[in-house]
Amino acid sequence: MGFFDKLKNGLNKTKESFNDKINTVFSTFRKVDEEFLDELEEILILSDIGIETSTKIINSLREKIKKEKIEDTEEIKKALREEMKQILDVTDISLHLNTKPSVILVIGVNGVGKTTSIGKIANRLAKDGKKIVVAAADTFRAAAVEQLEIWANRAGATIVKREEGVDPASVVYDAIKQTKESNADVLIVDTAGRLHNKKYLMDELNKIQKVINKEMLDADKEVLLVIDGATGQNAISQVKAFKEEADITGLVLTKLDGTAKGGAVIGIVEENKIPIKFIGVGEQIDDMEIFNADDFVKAII
Repeated sequence: MGFFDKLKNGLNKTKESFNDKINTVFSTFRKVDEEFLDELEEILILSDIGIETSTKIINSLREKIKKEKIEDTEEIKKALREEMKQILDVTDISLHLNTKPSVILVIGVNGVGKTTSIGKIANRLAKDGKKIVVAAADTFRAAAVEQLEIWANRAGATIVKREEGVDPASVVYDAIKQTKESNADVLIVDTAGRLHNKKYLMDELNKIQKVINKEMLDADKEVLLVIDGATGQNAISQVKAFKEEADITGLVLTKLDGTAKGGAVIGIVEENKIPIKFIGVGEQIDDMEIFNADDFVKAII
């Protein structure tokens, strides 16, 4: 199964919810007027895209319909897809890992799928011929280290770990040393799930970042925030809070296959101007793909 087919399957619940509502509007209204656009805007809001982003999309759509005198429903759908795609095409989605070594710091709240995402990203990089070291800097849970070790082994990556409860920044320091000594290409740092409103956890994250910045001063750095697709609207404020503590370079979307809230992705990108770099489309190690805005929009409308 190709990526687009996996994506369509994964976003099936979102598509069913979204398309049914949109088709109802198109079948109910005989002409494209303000009432039609109001109904369409309400559907976007109810589909977790968010009020501000939904308003922006409808205002742009209104101008386009007026300017190009669009009346055909399929043309309006096409224009709607284009508006969403433009939002999602916010900036360069590629990973910038041109130095040797480079580093990827992976952050997020509890239970979003950070460890699984690290395994999948490590696997992708290893397939590209990169030598990978993984730092198990979630030292709060022994199970987290064990899970990460399983994924690292599957991806052919080296793992650096310490006993439970040690200072996570010291694990990162050891991992940086190992990365340099083994002439590895990329260091991927796992971190404990942290609520963005817990100051001591955010202080710990800052400490980890300071170690990375000091010991890998000239290295390319990616900071990836992992977001659970089922979080919906709450993810927007989540991203904003993490942005205050870390220089986030990209988002990783997970668990979209079990939710009808995939539309929230559009609001997340629009309100934070951070690109989605990866999207998880299944449970297997190969089920992590580079995000494609065009495919995503086509999969939900």
